Amino acid sequence: MVLNPDKGTTSISLVNEALYGAIQRGIDVSPVLLKARIDRELLTAPQARVTAASFSRLWIELADLLDDEFFAIDSHPLRRGGFKLMCQATLGCETLEQALRRILAFLRVVLNDIYGELVYEDDNAVIIMHDHGVERRLFCYGTWLILVHGLLCWLGNRRIPIKALTLRPAKPADSSDYRIRFCENIEFTAPVSSVRIKRSYLALKVVQTPAALAAFMKDSPGSLLVQYRNEASLSSRIRQRLRTLSPEDWPELDSLAQLLGMSSSTFQRRMQAEGLSYQRLKDNLRRDMAIDLLSRADLTVSEVAAQTGFQETSAFHRAFKKWTGVSPGAYRRSSLEPADG
Repeated sequence: MVLNPDKGTTSISLVNEALYGAIQRGIDVSPVLLKARIDRELLTAPQARVTAASFSRLWIELADLLDDEFFAIDSHPLRRGGFKLMCQATLGCETLEQALRRILAFLRVVLNDIYGELVYEDDNAVIIMHDHGVERRLFCYGTWLILVHGLLCWLGNRRIPIKALTLRPAKPADSSDYRIRFCENIEFTAPVSSVRIKRSYLALKVVQTPAALAAFMKDSPGSLLVQYRNEASLSSRIRQRLRTLSPEDWPELDSLAQLLGMSSSTFQRRMQAEGLSYQRLKDNLRRDMAIDLLSRADLTVSEVAAQTGFQETSAFHRAFKKWTGVSPGAYRRSSLEPADG
């Protein structure tokens, strides 16, 4: 049995960060959660995660609610339609460097609290995220970078690999969302927030056309969180390999290392460098598979348990509660609610 492509999940901490601006304004976010199929119980469960589709929908619904595609993070909103206008402004560029400069100029005009500067260091292009000397929320830098990097990737019709990322805020309890989306090489509590890429990528041509914009905008900018993730990491390669197999057919560590063309010791060292163990990665993948399957109204909890490799539903309940801090019921309730409220 080959399962659905791996889209991963998003931590509930990012959901709460996205909701923060609306909640601070006293706005009822219940309709947004309903349309995104996110049960309120999840918001108070630190280990909980939501599907990529749910977070993308949350982004779009919040942008509509706030009339701000930057989630009320900045003292000046990025009005609804601003991202589309930024896309249109870059489509006439010849190279990605020209497009990047136009993106940075656009965001500097519409936002007050954070702006970007492009500098070159030997064969590296460095985007410095200036914040007027005031450390912002981690979510601010991450969201700004998703807009910039995501649009740049789309314009070039390929992922632009990030070599290194430095961020002023402290490392969060769960940094996996940032590593999965951007790169493994992240320095937190850094003096300056910046992103480093190979200079040669900026010489690439802009290949997208105005005709392609409508399809791109259908789920953007929310889809950018997963559309151009860091797929080169070892953990991503392992997930991709395991996703093609049923859980009962997942290989042992030594066999998997051989399939990936490395020794068991090298495999374990690289896993440790990414802060994971093979068992934890398998548990995380089972968790994400279960969350994805539970979001479908046509499957019972027992069927989800079976498809994620559990012979007994009770064992699945215990494992799921351990992984997420909540029972499968919190996800089943969301899948059974009408998405349009």
